[in-house]
Order: sequence, then C-alpha cells, then structure tokens
Amino acid sequence: PICMPSVRTATIRRRATVIGSGVALALIAAAVVVPVVTGWDVATRAARSADDRAIAPLHGLWVPHVGAATAAAVLIAVLAWRFGDRWALTLSWRALLASSAVAAATWMLALAFVDGPTGISRVLGNPYEYLRTAREVDDIGVLLTTYVSRIPYAADDNWVTHVAGHPPGMLLFFVALVRLGLGSDFTAGIVVSLVAATLPAAVLTTLRALGAEAVARRAAPFLVFTPAAVFLAVSADAVIATVGAWGIASLAVAASRPRTAAMIAWAAVAGIVLGATVMMSYGMLLLGILALAVLIATRRWVLLPIAAATASAVVLGFAAGGFALWEAYPVLAARYADGIASERPYAYWVWGNLAALAICAGPAVGGAIAATAVSPEARRRSAVRWLIVAGALMVLLADLSGMSKAEVERIWLPFVPWLTIAFAFVPAPWRRRLLAAQLVWALLVQHLLYTVW
Repeated sequence: PICMPSVRTATIRRRATVIGSGVALALIAAAVVVPVVTGWDVATRAARSADDRAIAPLHGLWVPHVGAATAAAVLIAVLAWRFGDRWALTLSWRALLASSAVAAATWMLALAFVDGPTGISRVLGNPYEYLRTAREVDDIGVLLTTYVSRIPYAADDNWVTHVAGHPPGMLLFFVALVRLGLGSDFTAGIVVSLVAATLPAAVLTTLRALGAEAVARRAAPFLVFTPAAVFLAVSADAVIATVGAWGIASLAVAASRPRTAAMIAWAAVAGIVLGATVMMSYGMLLLGILALAVLIATRRWVLLPIAAATASAVVLGFAAGGFALWEAYPVLAARYADGIASERPYAYWVWGNLAALAICAGPAVGGAIAATAVSPEARRRSAVRWLIVAGALMVLLADLSGMSKAEVERIWLPFVPWLTIAFAFVPAPWRRRLLAAQLVWALLVQHLLYTVW
C-alpha cells in the first residue's frame, strides 16, 4: 500500500508519454496528408513550381538518399544511445560542458555530411541568405542608415529575403566572417555549426545556475543528440538560438551570484547579449518571456532594470547608427504581407507550424512535455517548470502572430532546447527508449528529406 501512490504516478507518466508522442505523430501525419488528400494549396507559387517533391509542412523535398557520412551518423547514434546516460551522469561538470559541445558538433556535422560538402555549403550559398550580401558590404555606416529603406519590395535595391526579414545584427555577423577571411560558403557553414554546438552547454549552464544540475544531466543527451541538429547545422537561426541561450544563461548565473558586484556584472552581460539577439531577429523579443521565467523562479527582480537597461542600450546604439528597430518592423510586416504571407493560409499554418516544430524537435518531445505536465518532480522543481512553460508560451505567441507561417523548422530553433528540457521528467525506463526514438527520427529526416535549411 505504501508504494501505491508512486506506482500510480509512474503509470500516469508512462501513459502521458505515450499519448503525447502519439499526438505529435498524428499532427505530423495530418500536416503532410491533409494538403495532399484535399488538394489544399498551402505552399507558395515558388515552392510549387520548384519541385513536385515539395512536402508540407517543411520547406524541403522528399528525396530518400544515403551518403558517405551515413555510416558515421549511424555509429554516433548507436554510441549516443548506448552511453549517453552514463556520459551525462558521471562526468565532472566542466567535462560535461566541454564534451557536450564536441559531441553536438560531431552529431551535426555527421548529419550534414550525409549530403557531402554541399551539406555544409549549400544553405549559406543560397542567394536569399546573408552571405552573398555580406561580401558586398564595404561601409557599415551606410548599411545601417539605408537598411530600412531597402526592406520594401518596391525599393530598387531591396534586400534579399533573409536580410530583409531580420534586423542588421545577423548580416553583420556574416560581414565579420567575411572580413576575418571566413566568408566562403563552406567555411562559414563550419563556423556556424561550431557556434551552434555550444547551444546545449548554454542550456545546461542555465539549469545548473537555477539549482537543477540533476535535471540538466538527465536532459543532456536529448539536448546534444537532438533531431534539431539536422536544421541547426549551418543555419543562421542556429546562431540566433545560441546567442539568445547564452544571454539567458548569463541572467541565470547573475541570479545565482551571492555577491552584489558579480550579480550586477552578470546581469549587465545578460542584457547586452539579449539585446544583441534582438538585433538579429525581431522574434527574439519573445526571449523576454524566458528572461521573466528566470526572474520569477529566482525572485531576483533587482536584475530586471539592469538587464533591461543594457539590452536597451544595444538597441539604442543601433538606432544612433541609423537603424531604429521600431521603425523597421512595420516596414517588414508590410513586405511580409505583400509577399509569401499572402499565399500561405493561416488556417493551415496555425497548426501546420506545430507539426513542423515536432519534426524539428522530434515527435517524442510531445511525450516529454505531457510527462512533465503530470510529473510531481516537475512541480517541485518550479524553476525548470517555468523554463518549459516559457518555451511553450513563446511558441504559442509566435504561432498566433501569423508572422511565422511555414519555415519554422529553422525560425523556431531558439525555442526548441527549452522544450527539450522536458525529457528529464520522462520515467527513467522510458528515457533510453525516447532517446533511441529521437536518434532514429533524426536519421530518417536527414536521409528521407532534402532539407533546405
């Protein structure tokens, strides 16, 4: 009788895991099948005319294939499944952080190289991306003062899609790579992948600073060997996700400092980094929800004005240079409404986006979130619960905004790791099963689809 409550709780968590994963799979299936069966036109004209193998809800093509790195990717997946838990639970903390970056880079690059060297170079070599424009920039002052005027389609020298769709911070990142001699398609792709490889370490650092090292260790294999690695590799949005995650980590570290000077310094760093993230993507204003989750969990509200002031200083610094965020966003919204947004039905993408997210993060993330919702441990660890809730709320607001209709497998990469934390609350016997499911899913996505990102 003493064991009955725990047995009942374990059963509920197992059922929630199965149901949540099943719902995610059903959502993916519906998003793929419904347009095909009904003839519902959910893509843009450009996508439809480019290739009849285009498959909603992803911005990609159905192209089953294997490559030179297939064996390496499979081997890494087997080793991750066999030793992932032992690795995460037994290493010292510093060794865990360092090895998480190495393992994440290895996993991402192995998946990318399934397509050969073009798996690294083709995305950033796309003319709609940042790199070609970055090579043409010779005056940053002029870039900033003319940035807003070049957003509209009507402008004679309008920006290409990705440059127009973001503040100048992301373009300036690639300008820096070009000026450092790292501006070839392939080299820039490697740099972006190596930056993205530190994303798990940022999330782990956040969790430990909030007093949840045990949760961090259980979540580590899922953060490192995520199916999102297929899209993180060489995606500019992976840089945005990583910079934002380190901003949140800095805020969590600030909240954990006992000394006032250290607390203020780390809060200032957090504000600067988060301000820089906002200057990379308008949507990263939503990271404010995650920052508030950290402050709610720690009750260190004194950090709010410090972080807000330094973040504002970054935004105002760009404004002084000629680019005002508040002037640019309405112009972007008008361009988006005039372009592809008008061809993508909200009635499909408001749930099709969630299916694309499930493909990116892995459908088992639905089971993990469901297990977290009924987990007594998650209720006790309120700091972690707040992070997961914040991750879900960011997705919900981005989805309802209508400013992310399609392509969210890359656009929502900054939200994925905060949902992935939920795997720590899956029943212990199920964690290895779900890790296997995530690894297999990543291999299937990489080998069955031509992912544009």
